[in-house]
Parts: sequence; C-alpha cells; structure tokens
Amino acid sequence: MRQIHFSAWLLVLFSSILQVLIFPLPGLYILSWIAFAPLIIALFRAQPVGALEVEGSIKLQPATPGQSFILAYASGVLWYAGTCYWIYNTMHQYGGLSAPFALLALFLFCLYLGLYHGIFGLLLSLMVGPGRDTRRAMVAAPFLWVAIELARTRITGFPWNLLGTSQVDNISLTRITTLTGVYGISFEIMLVNVAVAAAFLVSKKKRSPLLMASLAAAAVLQAGRLVGAPALRADRAALLVQENIPVDATWTRDAFERTLRALTDLTVKATAAASSTSPTLSTGKADLIVWPESPAPFFVSDPLFREPVSRMAGEIGSWVVTGAIASEPAAHGVRTSTVFNSAALISPLGNWTARYDKVHLVPFGEYLPFPRLFAFAGGLTKEVGEFQAGASRAPLDAGGTKLGVFICYESIFPDEVRQFAGQGAQVLVNLSNDGWYGDSGAFAQHLNQTRMRAIENDRWLLSATNTGVTASIDPYGRTVSRLPRKQRAALVAPYALTSVTTFYTRHGDWFAFLCAIISVAALLTRFALRKKVEP
Repeated sequence: MRQIHFSAWLLVLFSSILQVLIFPLPGLYILSWIAFAPLIIALFRAQPVGALEVEGSIKLQPATPGQSFILAYASGVLWYAGTCYWIYNTMHQYGGLSAPFALLALFLFCLYLGLYHGIFGLLLSLMVGPGRDTRRAMVAAPFLWVAIELARTRITGFPWNLLGTSQVDNISLTRITTLTGVYGISFEIMLVNVAVAAAFLVSKKKRSPLLMASLAAAAVLQAGRLVGAPALRADRAALLVQENIPVDATWTRDAFERTLRALTDLTVKATAAASSTSPTLSTGKADLIVWPESPAPFFVSDPLFREPVSRMAGEIGSWVVTGAIASEPAAHGVRTSTVFNSAALISPLGNWTARYDKVHLVPFGEYLPFPRLFAFAGGLTKEVGEFQAGASRAPLDAGGTKLGVFICYESIFPDEVRQFAGQGAQVLVNLSNDGWYGDSGAFAQHLNQTRMRAIENDRWLLSATNTGVTASIDPYGRTVSRLPRKQRAALVAPYALTSVTTFYTRHGDWFAFLCAIISVAALLTRFALRKKVEP
C-alpha cells in the first residue's frame, strides 16, 4: 500500500485550522463554507499513483479506508484540541489534577472524540465507487456528516459545537432549524463544502465554473446574516442575577451569610430600581427573579439559605427560580442517599413549590464514569460530585406560567431542550455556572449553542449565569440584553410567553435520523454493488 502523500497532510492541517476558526473566540463563521473542503480533497487525493505527469506533478488517487480514517482522525483530534483546550485549565485549576495529568486528560479527550471525524473519513472512503469514482461518496458526504453528529449527540453525549451552530447569527438561514434542528444547517454547510472540494477534483476545464457556482451558493446562504428581522414585542421582564462567585471560593459560615445577604440585597434593590425605569415592568415589579447555578453551597434543605430566599421572594412579591443542591428526591421512588443539581421554584408568598432536578449530568464534573479506570486521577475523583440524575423534564408552574428550566450543559442537547417546549414551556430558562471555563472561548461557544435552542423552539430564552454571559435571547436567537462578564450585577431581561409549537419541537431529530438511515442504505447499496463487480 502506498503511503499518504505529504500534500494530503498539509490539507488536513489547513482544514483543522479552519474548523477551529469558525467557532468562538475567533468566530470567523464565514469560513464554515470552506472549512471541510481541504479535508475532503485530502481524502480523495491522498495516494500517489506512481507515475509522473509531463509537467512534473504527481498524480493522486483516493486514500484507502484505513488511510481515510487516519487523515480524518488527525483532523478531529486537532479540532477538539483547538476548540476544547479549556478542558486543561478546568481539570488543572478546578479539578485538582497536576499539570501533566490535566494535559493527559485533554489529550485522551481529543483522542476519544476525534474518532467521530475518523469514522466520517472511513465511511466516506467506503462510498468510493469502482475505478476510484468519488461521485457517489460526494453525494453521500452531507448525509454521513449529519449522521455522525447525531451519533456524537446520542452515543457519546458531547455534541459540543455542532457545525450548524457556527451560523447562529444568520437569521434567514437559521429559520430552517424550526423544522430540522441545528442539523439542517450542518447539512447545508457540508453540502457547500463538498461542492467546493469537487471543483478541485474535476478537470481544470470544469474547475472554474464549478468553483464559482459553489462560492456563489455560499455567498447567497451567508448573505442571510445581512437580513434583519423585526424586533419582537416583549411584554414581561425577569431579573437575572449574575452572582460572580469564584468557583474556588473558600466557604465559612460568615462568608456564606455575607454572600447570601449581598445577593438578596442586590436583588431587592435592582427590582425596586427597575420598576420605576423599565417600561416592560407593567405590573410594577419583575415577573420572575432568576439566580443561576452557583458554586456556593446553597442547599434546598438548609434554613440558612432557604429562609432568606423566602423572605426576599415575599418582599419583592415575585416568583423566584434559584440554582441549588437538593438532598431529597423530587419524584417518588428515587433514592434519598444522593444529591441533585437542582433549580428550585419559590412563590411570591415565599413557599418552595417545585423543583427541577438536572437530568443530563456532566461526566467528570457531576459524576465519574468508570471510577476504577480513572482511579489514577486521585485529585479529580475527590472533586467530582456524586449527583443523581433527575427523572423529569416537566416545566415548572409559576402561577400559570410554564417555565422550561434546564441547567448548564443541558443546553447543548437539541432534542432534550425541545422536550420542555413540547410539554408546554412558554419560556426557556437556562441556569449555568460558566466560571469553570475561565476566560477561554468556552463561555461564548456555550452561549451560541444556548441561543440555537431558542431558535429551534421559537421561544424566548433567559440565560442566567454565575460569571456570564447573562442575557435575554429572543426567538430569533438575538441577544436582546446582556450583562458584562465577571461582574456581580442584575439584568432586567425582557421576554414574552409563547405557546407556538415548531415542527422540530414536535418531532425532534427526525432529519438527523433520516440522514442516518440514508447513510446506512447508501453503504449497504455500495457493498452490494461491490460484490456484483467482484468475480
């Protein structure tokens, strides 16, 4: 078997850099239309044929399935290293790991999730027809990519930075997500990338027209970002409190009471100030107060936390949602020996009326998968929480207003968030502690993914975070108002209620599953044709 040509490795490196640049913090979203084209070209021009052409260049042919896996796998590892580099700091600074072990954790993470890129390359190579005909593979590529994204979401449970998220600011293009979810945009982006790649795989005579047509299509689709949408009427306002509590704070009783007093005072004063200046507060007070997921030891059953929050709710006369830790189950039959990462609902009378327990926990943050396997990471195992997963995504009822409350990491799962809207949530509320990310690009990546959930479900979304970004997001995914990061402050966040149900809210990931079915059918057909050709 011939070795992979050096030019293919250069194309893989170039593609990986482009893939990193399209997500925050660089956020060069316009590059998404060509980011994967170099990788596809590399897969189809990887092996030297062996003969030199007259002009001295080497003729190249598609890589073998094994070579395609290696090339795409390398791209995936580099992409994860470039976009999820923040894992190192999280593990080192907050996870208790030494620098070498934190670096090892990041490396293993990239090696694991990079497999999805590798599988994409492998499957694409298997689609190459007789005589190294790449046309069938080109047609299949967008379907294969969406199927891989679905697998990343459902199997591994880490759909961080799905390709379509890069176009979250493209209002015209993102309307498709109300039908297909974010996967529909991923499909369109990959389709254009395939067309760009194809221009470099055909004869020079056909190259220019095909390349111009591909880039024109990209320009038309990208132009949707220049198309605005009318401002949406917001007839309510919530007060989102950005606590700005250090993740690694040391807690004594005095520090706890001082912090809690500062937060309640801030909330009461901000509500009073806003009631006289905000036209949205038609009732004279905020409809809803939201405190985020917090690194502070706020326990639902602790009177030192419970009583001040109840007094605050009664003084303001508004419903309050607060992140807290619960030590007893919200649903009958769940074991009481574990704790829950929760969002508690307090009535205007100060009564604790309902609770949402986080369903999708963060591996290595809220629970440790395969504890024996990771026994070497002693510092990490001490820091990881031992939370129990919740059992329901039912909205919380705040006096007839249905709140779809989900916590932090859950916002990156399209199908899970849409279940809140599907069960009647009229506004989405995300509580998050993004302090773990530091000043890396993770906070902006997380915000973009959260914004996409608002678009898919055509809902206003209130994002309350510990360190930022705390914001009000409209159904077009636009950030209507926000607070500066890393400040203790309160945001008057306009919003409105809606009971509209999008096609995606009703039917979930149907488009992604359809792409997976088409991919499987195409692969089976390809294998069947190959057997007929073989003697």
